[in-house]
Amino acid sequence: MEQDRIEMSQRERDRLRVMSPVLQGRRKQVEAARLLDLTTRQVRRIQRRLKAAGDIGIVHGLRGRASNARKSDDLRCAVLSAYRQNYPDFGPTLAAEKLAQQGLEVSVETLRQWLLAEKLWQPKRHRDKHRSRRRRRECFGELVQGDGSHHDWLEGRGEPMVLLVMIDDATSKVTARFYPSESTEGYMDLLGRYVRKHGRMVSLYTDRHSIFWGQATGKQAAQTQFTRALKELEIEWIPAYSPQAKGRVERFNGTAQNRLVKELRLAGATTMEEANAVLDKIFLPLFNRRFTVRAVSPNNAHRPLHPSMDLGAILSIQDKRKVANDYTIQFDSQVYQLLPPAHPGLRGGWVIVERRLDGTLHIRFKKHYLAYHQVGPVGQAGALPPHPRRLSHVRRPASKTTPCAAVPAQGLAVHPAVGRSGRTPAEPYPPSGAKKPTAAAPWRPDPQHPWRKFSLKGPRVKEDISIGAK
Repeated sequence: MEQDRIEMSQRERDRLRVMSPVLQGRRKQVEAARLLDLTTRQVRRIQRRLKAAGDIGIVHGLRGRASNARKSDDLRCAVLSAYRQNYPDFGPTLAAEKLAQQGLEVSVETLRQWLLAEKLWQPKRHRDKHRSRRRRRECFGELVQGDGSHHDWLEGRGEPMVLLVMIDDATSKVTARFYPSESTEGYMDLLGRYVRKHGRMVSLYTDRHSIFWGQATGKQAAQTQFTRALKELEIEWIPAYSPQAKGRVERFNGTAQNRLVKELRLAGATTMEEANAVLDKIFLPLFNRRFTVRAVSPNNAHRPLHPSMDLGAILSIQDKRKVANDYTIQFDSQVYQLLPPAHPGLRGGWVIVERRLDGTLHIRFKKHYLAYHQVGPVGQAGALPPHPRRLSHVRRPASKTTPCAAVPAQGLAVHPAVGRSGRTPAEPYPPSGAKKPTAAAPWRPDPQHPWRKFSLKGPRVKEDISIGAK
């Protein structure tokens, strides 16, 4: 049984799912190449390996080994050192030619990647290319467009709402829902409803809203909570650089602002719950029945959720927190106590705090979910030792055994220093009313002190020490 088990990544499972109909003759190689983002030649090569070796043929032959074409680290260090010293402002093409004259031969593209990794070269911006009308994708689930539509949907009868939409590019089939605002939580909830109903789409096409496009200095956008969830679900995110690029969802928004508003008016909807009921029971079934088209290919490109994919955990707002020595974390102005067991590396390590869409809070350390309880607000969660300089003038009560009760009591700790550098607990603060100590004169030895008889400036006494003398 152990020999029959094959370890595959999720990407290899998805490839095997796409290639299975090819082996059975129900899917063309061209269609499989488009779904896998490969060439038809690569698809034919994978097909031959699957026929010869079975499912294990989908696993790459170089797994666990370094590439045969990988350059050595010594060559990389020598090339980068020579570039920094002699060609700091050269482009990759010219620098590769000059390095080859020194015996350091490396391809232009390899050198370009090395320079980009070391931030020694910045890619140049090219002019925009001529763009033509884009045809629909051929398979259902191959590309889904997403957008939010801001409009007075209830015509002043209720609270403001935003319609979040996901429309399939091949069939124009729509999944939509009303939310209070265009937020990360709203898009995550809509994506969860879509994935549970249809499966994981191959690509999601949206604008560059801050929900999808994080602020970054370079061309590469920073990862947001939503794009992190898409990456964990292995869904490609494609940014649109103009409203015309995602015209299919923009046209649906125009249709909804005309038709859906009237349906809500006829139904007398005044709340978001009533509007969603009209959307689910009346508008979307009618739209998906009348305005959708048949996909060019009868195949479904949606992929099912893998058992290891916890949709509730993936579609959550995740933050990192460091564990203190007492196994507590601070999050959202609250202190949380982590309960046993104490996993290795937990104390002083980092945990992931998941704020899920259902309102629950989960704390994860690596692959382990931790039990916890809320201690209280930050600053009131426990009795921390007071800082000595922040203590008030509290006096110790007089001892019962002290014969004279008029003697002032000493302070419990060091008092705040006023007009001076302060004192340590080893040197007590003088009692109230006592005369402040004055600075003592520097100590000097007496005239008859033995130190006075010794001088470093005196003549040295040389002793005649003979070898072997007793």
